[in-house]
Amino acid sequence: MEIISSLQNPRIKQTLHLIEKPHVRKDSGLFTIEGWRELALALQANYRIKTLFVCPEICKVANLPAAERCCEITLPVFQKIAYRDNSDGMLAVLHQKPHTLFSLQLKPKPFVIVVEAVEKPGNLGAILRTADAAKVDAVIVCDPQCEIYNPNVVRSSIGCLFTNQVVTCTSEEAFDLLKTNKINILAAELQASTHYHLVDMRKATAVVLGTEADGLSDFWLHNAHQRIKIPMRGAIDSLNVSVSAAVLTFEAMRQRGFGD
Repeated sequence: MEIISSLQNPRIKQTLHLIEKPHVRKDSGLFTIEGWRELALALQANYRIKTLFVCPEICKVANLPAAERCCEITLPVFQKIAYRDNSDGMLAVLHQKPHTLFSLQLKPKPFVIVVEAVEKPGNLGAILRTADAAKVDAVIVCDPQCEIYNPNVVRSSIGCLFTNQVVTCTSEEAFDLLKTNKINILAAELQASTHYHLVDMRKATAVVLGTEADGLSDFWLHNAHQRIKIPMRGAIDSLNVSVSAAVLTFEAMRQRGFGD
């Protein structure tokens, strides 16, 4: 096992670039995970570890996972690359996997969450947690403004990036898929006249949500089968996109029966 004690080590610098720079993740096809819980979920989803960094001073995992390269690093070095509080002393660099529509497998009468131009990693992570909790069939991320391998997506999703079917594509590609599979498209819109709980979500359904600042684009509003809204009684539009996704998703689960 390689031992790294220098903050200037090339591997450490490269890892920092992966954490901080989206173009490095894109060009290299690599990303990082900090923490055993999230890493274990990625391994269950057949991700491969390129480099595993372990700080023996704080890491309590007895059986380390297989990796192309394993490095033991000192506490100061680990603190340099760690990006979360109360870390368990493990950080891994992994190979990305493609998330295309071609890999999507849908069962009969699926329930799908579609998010358009999501900007905040924390919101996307929270939506993925909701998707996992409800066992939705897929999460389609259209025209994303933050990439799914952003470390904050992995962290805020608590690894649910790896427990869901997640694909990225354009809005046009997503619409074509939904149309081909005869999936009813429900666009969430504040100005809609129909309350969400009055719509039948037991059939094949996709709920489409936009950004908090701009809402959905005209493309989705014009192509949706129906526009729905979550009624709000306060002075402002209080629900962010991740909370709205949770409300709509669990209404669908209620209609379908939580045991199905």
